[in-house]
Parts: sequence; structure tokens; C-alpha cells
Amino acid sequence: MREDELATRVVDHYGAVHDNPEIRLEEPYDAEGRRGVVDVYVRLRAPERVDHVIELKGDAAVRGATGANEILRQYRRMERYFHADASHALRPKLGRTEPGARYLLCFAPTPTCVYHVATHRSLYDSVDAAARVDDVPAVRTVAFLTGLDGDPADLGMVSVNGNASFGSEAFLNAVPDGSRLAESIRRSTTT
Repeated sequence: MREDELATRVVDHYGAVHDNPEIRLEEPYDAEGRRGVVDVYVRLRAPERVDHVIELKGDAAVRGATGANEILRQYRRMERYFHADASHALRPKLGRTEPGARYLLCFAPTPTCVYHVATHRSLYDSVDAAARVDDVPAVRTVAFLTGLDGDPADLGMVSVNGNASFGSEAFLNAVPDGSRLAESIRRSTTT
């Protein structure tokens, strides 16, 4: 599964479930001389601004990476510098209780990606979900995308860095029956 297919589904999802999302693909950032590009950037404004900064990983990216450390380095770089860029800066708001930013590292639900995450589960599980952008609360999520074949509103994620690490009973219970992810997990454990 290619990253452009994943990006299309992500864009369709945000358009289907949110009013007037501001969506940008291949969004560049430049902070402190650190330049980069995120796969999908979504700004929601209901009722407060929340940025979703999304890095997508399909089979080609996983195969081309030197390992999980390279993928996590890219993700951390995005997290560290995206909102440090003046054009993307987040400002604290009094009374904010919800996160102002969500940093997502989303894998395709393919056997290649499942095998990669399973092999490096301790590294991906070590990504702390709690984050901050200066004084603004944020959330980090490492997950597999699910619901890619159905209605765009049904696109979902199964996290591997939250309360249910990859392969745990809670993780397996969260995987939708009959999904691409369920099939990929089955194929990865039987080979």
C-alpha cells in the first residue's frame, strides 16, 4: 500500500467528519534552520484550534528505512520543529483542557508494516503519548490505520503506544475483525 493511497483516505476522512478542515499535503516547515515536510497537516477549529500533524508510512517507506530508529528520528524531528516554525506556531489559551496538537505516525495495515512494527515494538511502544508544545498540551500517537476500504468517516486507528502495546490482548481486541490489519497480523504470525 502506497503513501498516496493512505493520504487520500486521510484527506477524505477529515473532509467527511469535520466542518471546514484546513488540509494541506506535503506541508513544509522551517524552524531554526531545520527544514522538513509532513505528509498531511490538518487544522481544525471546533471550538478551539487543534492541529493534526500526520506522518504516513507505507511498505516502500518501511522497506527503504534503515530501521525503526530512522522512522522515529523523522517523526521526532517533525514534532520538535513543525510548530517551532512561525507560520505553524501554537499559542496557549487560558482554560484549554484539550490538546492543541496531535502528532500521528500512521502505518499502513500491511504484512510488511505489521512485521516491522512487531519487530521493533519496544521502540514504538516507548513513544510517550503525552507531549507539549511550549505551554500547549499535545498528544503523540503511533498507530495502524484501519477502515481503509469503507466509508471515509469510518477511518480509524489502532494505537501501539498507548495503553495497549502491539500484540497485547487489548491491542488484538481493538483490531477490527475482517480488517486488512487483522489479515496482516494473521499472515505475519503464520509465516
